[in-house]
Amino acid sequence: MPTILASSLSTFPMSIDKSSWTLVDLVRNQAARLGEREFISFEQGARLTFAGFDRESDAAALRLAALGVGPGDRVLALVKNRVELLLTMFATFKLGAIYVPINTELKGAFLEHQLRNAEPKVVLVDTDLADAFHGVDAGDGDIVAVVFIAGGIPDQVPPVFSTARQLSYEDFSALAAADAGVLVTPKPEDIAFIMYTSGTTGPSKGVLMPHAHCYLFGLGTQRALELAEADRYYICMPLFHANGLLMQFLGSFIAGAWVYVVERFSPNRWLDDVRASQATVTNALGVMPEFIFRHPESPLDSDNNLRVVMAAPVADEWSTDFERRYDVSIRQGFGMTECNIPAYTGPDDPLEVGCAGQVLDEFFEVRIGHMDTDEPLPADEIGEILVRPKEPSCFMAGYFKMPEKTVEAWRNLWFHTGDAGRFDASGRLYFVDRIKDCIRRRGENISSFEVEQVLNNHPAIAESAVVGIRVDGAGGEEEVKALLILAPGQEIENAALLDYCAEHMPRFAVPRYLEWINDLSKTATGKIQKQSLRDDGLTDGTWDRETIGYKIARR
Repeated sequence: MPTILASSLSTFPMSIDKSSWTLVDLVRNQAARLGEREFISFEQGARLTFAGFDRESDAAALRLAALGVGPGDRVLALVKNRVELLLTMFATFKLGAIYVPINTELKGAFLEHQLRNAEPKVVLVDTDLADAFHGVDAGDGDIVAVVFIAGGIPDQVPPVFSTARQLSYEDFSALAAADAGVLVTPKPEDIAFIMYTSGTTGPSKGVLMPHAHCYLFGLGTQRALELAEADRYYICMPLFHANGLLMQFLGSFIAGAWVYVVERFSPNRWLDDVRASQATVTNALGVMPEFIFRHPESPLDSDNNLRVVMAAPVADEWSTDFERRYDVSIRQGFGMTECNIPAYTGPDDPLEVGCAGQVLDEFFEVRIGHMDTDEPLPADEIGEILVRPKEPSCFMAGYFKMPEKTVEAWRNLWFHTGDAGRFDASGRLYFVDRIKDCIRRRGENISSFEVEQVLNNHPAIAESAVVGIRVDGAGGEEEVKALLILAPGQEIENAALLDYCAEHMPRFAVPRYLEWINDLSKTATGKIQKQSLRDDGLTDGTWDRETIGYKIARR
């Protein structure tokens, strides 16, 4: 069987002119082309046209310049999904500076690491999030100004801002503007963002993201989903994340589509928002699509304008029913903040667990490499997904002030995603699991995601997380532990749940350990934070099936 390096599906032109692939060129060009047509509306009530977005971000840029922001400076933002986030973001780009959007869930030591690493000149923060900075030390960084969004300057300003100029957003908007000569148009290779990884295996790494890299996120989404000016994109994911900001927002900007932004995702209001906004497109990541599907059915489910939902991951247990129920097509893809989105599914690709579709081979090479040697593996064999770019500036430029991490990620001239995957015989890429989440037990590779889907399909289970636990005598391999949340009004015995598992999954995948819990910590994009669950190991609340001599019959 031949080794597969990448697929050959192509929808992009062979000759690529990236000279205008900057986010400043994007806003300028769309303002000139679409003028006063409405572009974006926010849950809080703000609305902007394409030309208005350009004008307002110009004005914000001249005020940031008045605070001392210039080329190469960092502007850090701990701001919710608000119009001020996007205006100050594009204002930063128009000064040749770098925007640093921060996860709004962070506080304390987690926030301190990113503040010290980024060393911003200006900080923007939602007033009701300001408490997150209490106890945070900026280190050697010199914060010149802090601007408080939506609420004014708080009564107790965190000490980290004591020497900085403190302004409400109203104060900021009233600043005397700098001369318009400070406005610039960056080059495609210039850095637009520092976006931080989740830091589940160590300190968060700041990903240096060139303008062209960010533009390609949006362009790939626009083409994969065939976004057009008539589309209406519902964004319920955080704008500090590449999915909400680069794929959805920038994809819509490139297409000239209309955008509606809410502060946060809610499965209870998802359908109401979709219907009210007349959305034709939306994205759902992590547990979001399953939460939507498991919401009680309604006669209005199919009464919507959606034509496509970009969702990952999906499960065989509900994905086809999701499409039928909401009268929509699900598309999948694979990517990371560092490496863009190298693969998307198309309308002819199967709706299967992990199917990410064909590789965009004008821009990327993708290899399934041996976990230890990076040597290429044949079709249908699982290894690590390795990616490298074909086009300059369409990939991350490294990790900010972490050169050793950059070198580590780029072993053997490939970027190592840390994800397990495979190619099928037709060259479609399949994501299997995060390598750390892929459990090795008795010679078998077990996908934690697939075990979770079986568990979640039981009526007594509201949610689950599956991890591998190393125990004495296992020869370096792992045992399967399931952490479970009971559905309201339900009860089930442990042995009965194992009987169900034995019926619906391979013998080797049935959990040995069960633990009933009240909630699961998640990232803001709906991904379960599993490292702490692995670190907890076996606790006083862990039940071991071997204590009752539970056996699974061989078939």
